[in-house]
Amino acid sequence: MNIVVCLKQILDPLAPAREFRVDADKKEAVRGSASLVTNIFCENALETALQFKEQLGAGKITALSFGPESAEDSLRKALAMKADAAALVVNDGHPHPDPLAVAQVLAAAIGKLGIFDIVMVGRESGDWGVGQTAGLLAEVLGVPSVSFVDHIETVDGKLRLKRQTDNGFEIVEAAPPLVVSITNDEHNVPRIPKTRDVMMSFRQPLTRFTLDELGVDAAAIRAGGDYYEVIELSIPVKDVNCEFVNGDSLEQKVEQFAQRVLAITQSL
Repeated sequence: MNIVVCLKQILDPLAPAREFRVDADKKEAVRGSASLVTNIFCENALETALQFKEQLGAGKITALSFGPESAEDSLRKALAMKADAAALVVNDGHPHPDPLAVAQVLAAAIGKLGIFDIVMVGRESGDWGVGQTAGLLAEVLGVPSVSFVDHIETVDGKLRLKRQTDNGFEIVEAAPPLVVSITNDEHNVPRIPKTRDVMMSFRQPLTRFTLDELGVDAAAIRAGGDYYEVIELSIPVKDVNCEFVNGDSLEQKVEQFAQRVLAITQSL
């Protein structure tokens, strides 16, 4: 079973507010101001792939990322977690390509990597949270897609996928090849790699692709990043106004407080 797991590197959503910066001119978060991490849903996807491979007793997992050079860190971590191979498509253009552009690049890279059975992506990213990559990637690859999956197993030669729904979960059977978006569950919490495996991951080869090598029109990909416009991006300002209610008795204070709440409510 050949499994491709797509990883995205993002600014750490749990970084302290003091480390987070916004470039007002570019209207984007400043990379490098806070730690860069692998999107947690992508790590859930990798953990699900690792557990599936362990269940099968064989297979190959390739970690794939489309991003800047720093995305190599996410791929090295994937190798440390026991992915078998890693590939990086270097993004030297638009910092936030739209989901269709990402899907087209990933599909071209997957085509270069060879035959696949399952492509796993995170449910959504922790920065923009669009959550469209899986469906668009399946469309570009011409294969089915199953969303919000948290567990995969094989039964009678078929893939049995457990997916979360608004009312609980449902079981879906499918045959490869397909694209699966992975969500989090208590059973696919990403494992912590051993120190030795982290060190060894830097000795493993990492395949690099440029957009030209994939036959992707870089200008078209960058133009695709203009499908939305960021009007304003700012860090919320915390403003606290404290007022005291006066009165000679508790009843008077409660009455004044109620009148103040009523006035605020009516002003909204």
